[in-house]
Amino acid sequence: MNEVAVAVAEAKGTPAGLAFPDGEAALEELLATPSAALIADLADLEGDLVVLGAGGKMGPSLCRLARRALDAGGRGEVRVYAVSRWSDRAAAEALEADGVRTVAFDLMTGDPAELPDAGNVVFMVGAKFGSAGAPEHAWAVNAALPDRIARRYPAARIAAFSTGNVYPLVAAGSGGSVESDPVGPVGEYAMSCLGRERVFTHAATTRGTRVALIRLNYAVDLRYGVLADIAAAVYAGEPVDVTTGQANVVWQGYANEVALRSLGHAATPFTVNLTGPETASVRRLATLFGAEFGREAIVTGAESGSALLSDASLCHELFGYPEVPLRTLVAWQADWIRRGYPLSGKATKFQVRDGKF
Repeated sequence: MNEVAVAVAEAKGTPAGLAFPDGEAALEELLATPSAALIADLADLEGDLVVLGAGGKMGPSLCRLARRALDAGGRGEVRVYAVSRWSDRAAAEALEADGVRTVAFDLMTGDPAELPDAGNVVFMVGAKFGSAGAPEHAWAVNAALPDRIARRYPAARIAAFSTGNVYPLVAAGSGGSVESDPVGPVGEYAMSCLGRERVFTHAATTRGTRVALIRLNYAVDLRYGVLADIAAAVYAGEPVDVTTGQANVVWQGYANEVALRSLGHAATPFTVNLTGPETASVRRLATLFGAEFGREAIVTGAESGSALLSDASLCHELFGYPEVPLRTLVAWQADWIRRGYPLSGKATKFQVRDGKF
């Protein structure tokens, strides 16, 4: 970058050298670029890696990231298996082209014995939206399935995605819940996610399975997330409800790295909050997007004073701070929408306060 470009980037909160991912191909490339720390950690990986639920929003980029980190660390012999039903064959073929072995498998109906052997498992399976109307499905996916997986891989290291929803709403100025705080899930989805944690913890305490529980909220990758929800509303001239007035967000690339690096910390069990260091004001974010788009943001409601917030200090101590700061993500998100790049169309529903998704 030249001096002018560097000045502009820094004015928008973008570290010099960290360029806007101009389109989906560039975004995927950025998400799949491993850090030196991840390369070093995965160089010590014992056994192959199985990613369960790899067809979701975060799964493909996590698999690519793992494959590249292993290759860069001279561990090309370690296989990365991406397990999903793979109804989207193009996505599976793209992963295969990148050296990831895809496995078409229905985790709810298939025999776990048919899954590949592995010394490391990333569990990304979850049911959230629609859980209010079909809570039994949420419990089957989020709490019953983990028992089958834990029994299939008793000697493996398992990094299991959980959610900050296992905590109660807390005061906006509290700094967020820490890992040692009492849980207080609201609604069937959050309770079933706590069930997932309890089942994996049972495997850890009774069979010695090494487990890392990752309480995530909320990952963003420009096609979806809290920032996409707010930015799209502002761009369309639609109101942004600020009743839930604060939120945590984190760059998806960082979230994927932490999930993979947490395998090295798996214990009986190890629990970590995964999010960014800021408590972001929804009103402020709407205002920033309004400035980006050259229009006034429309807000409704009044801040309630409480929100779902997590303190990720432990995560940052162990794994460093996210490489893409919040202000950069705001600028990137605005650019993404201005240029008409695709959005997932799946809202995060971060504003929900009664646990009904």
